[in-house]
Amino acid sequence: MEKLMAREAAGVDILSASASLLPSPINFNPVRCCFHVVKSSPFIPARIRARLFTYKVRASSATAVETKPDPVIDESSLKIRKEILACPICYERVSWNGGADLSLEAVARSTLVCGCCRKSYTGKDSHLDLTVTGGNRVYGEPVVASTELFRFPLVSFLYERGWRQSFSVWGGFPGPEQEFELIKDYLQPVLGGNIVDASCGSGMFSRLFAKSGLFSLVVALDYSEAMLRQCYDFIKQEDNFPEEYVFHEKKLILVRADISRLPFASGSMDAVHAGAALHCWPSPSAAVAEISRVLKPGGMFVATTYIMDGLLSYFPLSRPLRQGVAQISGSHVFLSEKELEDLCASCGLVNFTCTRNRLFVMITATKPV
Repeated sequence: MEKLMAREAAGVDILSASASLLPSPINFNPVRCCFHVVKSSPFIPARIRARLFTYKVRASSATAVETKPDPVIDESSLKIRKEILACPICYERVSWNGGADLSLEAVARSTLVCGCCRKSYTGKDSHLDLTVTGGNRVYGEPVVASTELFRFPLVSFLYERGWRQSFSVWGGFPGPEQEFELIKDYLQPVLGGNIVDASCGSGMFSRLFAKSGLFSLVVALDYSEAMLRQCYDFIKQEDNFPEEYVFHEKKLILVRADISRLPFASGSMDAVHAGAALHCWPSPSAAVAEISRVLKPGGMFVATTYIMDGLLSYFPLSRPLRQGVAQISGSHVFLSEKELEDLCASCGLVNFTCTRNRLFVMITATKPV
């Protein structure tokens, strides 16, 4: 009986002690009230009150972490999305649905939709597919042999593992590093701008452009999915390649596109480079005309190819023979420097120059200001 009376007295004391802690009826909150009563009660052990209070602090912190601000996209990224990338069908602006950054990982998971023709383009594991027929499962167009050859995985694997080096042996190509130095000299007026490495293959020069830090945006562009995947693998495997280009917002993107239907707005690019590719294009005139379209006034086109201006150029049937080879394989044989100069001039490019080494030639031309 005495124990029962003691418990009742203790209960009265608890209620009396807690009554002073209750808020006014106007602002009464039962959950908050209970918390304050438990926290301030002298009858609850201190270690238990401390633990309860700690849990509340943790819960509040978790709530704060879950509330994240909207991702911030810098001005250069917005410019790339709104002013550079375009639909290859109607050349109108595309809306970007994907990550906030322009890292290789984010671009591969993105989707682009044209606001005019409503065509959608999707990111693949390694690149954006911005071809006209991209995404079609049934319809496809025949591709010339020179283009189809580079779509084989074995060719893309071998290209930078011996194939490209052979150009120096029999063609007079000085090698990637020396070619890159020549390219930099020609591109001095547009350094700091953006550049497209057209028909980039496995990305030999795309990686050099990116690592140099001389350009605000590098677009590695090719029609071959296998080549772009090989380029992506090289970027991830290369020891001295900056990791932030893959996982953070750096301006290097891989794009699958047709050289004669470039997915860029008119007058949006500062430079276009095409290494050992001009002779492989099904229609060099259509490709150079498209390059001229996307170049800014003052923008530069730099390309390397072969010139067979030796005894073959004096052969009476050399031109009909060349046309037959082009129709069958899609490859073109240039017979003189003048032919390359006329090609650039007919597409609206001026200030033609060239550098020779045996069969190798590097040409440059500029979009008029």
